[in-house]
This record gives sequence, C-alpha cells and structure tokens, in this order.
Amino acid sequence: MREVELGDGDRRVLVVVVDKGEDAVAAVNEVAQRHAIRGARVTAVGGFAAADLGYFEREKRDYRTIPVREQVEVLSLLGDIAEHEGKAALHVHAVLGRRDGSTVGGHLLRGEVWPTLEVVISEVGASLAKRVDPETGLALLAGTAAS
Repeated sequence: MREVELGDGDRRVLVVVVDKGEDAVAAVNEVAQRHAIRGARVTAVGGFAAADLGYFEREKRDYRTIPVREQVEVLSLLGDIAEHEGKAALHVHAVLGRRDGSTVGGHLLRGEVWPTLEVVISEVGASLAKRVDPETGLALLAGTAAS
C-alpha cells in the first residue's frame, strides 16, 4: 500500500493506492488510524479478485453476507470515516461490475484487491462520531465527536 497526504486548505486529503492481495477495508482502516482521521468522505475505484458485501437484514439486526467469488471492477465505492469507541470506523458501500456487465452492491465487508484500488479520503470540517442505535444495533452517524 502506498499513500500520500495532500493539503486542501485546512483539511487533509489522503490518496491511498491499495496493492494486489490486500484487504481494502483493513488497509483503509489502517491508514485512517495512522493519520488520526476522525471525519472524512471516502471514494474509490479499482478492482477486486473477490469480495464480501453485506445486506442489513432488519429483522435479524445483522448483515447477510453476499459473497462475490470472481474478478470484479469497483465501479463505485463511497462512504465515510467517523470516530466510534475511540477509533476510526470505516463505513462504505460498493457497486461491483461483473464481466457480463451486471452489478452487485452492498455494504463492503471485505475486498481482496486486484489489480489495484485507488482511494481518496477527504477530511470534513469536524470529527464525526458514531453511536450505537439501540433499535438496529448499528453504529450510526450521530453528529460531531464534540456533540
């Protein structure tokens, strides 16, 4: 994995190139922790050799795993990074393109990068905070870390 930090006024922009074989979720979380990112937008494009997406099942209050066991293009990956229990918490959704042009999408649980994943992490003005919602059991954005 390679990364470069750029300035955008008083906010940082990190460009991360995730290497073949790395898990995209783990790599982005690692960068966010190392750079103390606590409030950011995340976008990316690239490819996966395989991935696990999730669909949140309301009744079960848990994700149903959608396994993707083929090479796919990451057509869109977007989400946020916010603080949860003192750590950076990545929350991203992905739309993956298959060879035949069909797509599959959901919450990105794991993505084995191949050949690359180009990620842009853009800080927002304040540290964002996530709090567990008692109804769903999910850590949801709850405003800024100071609120």
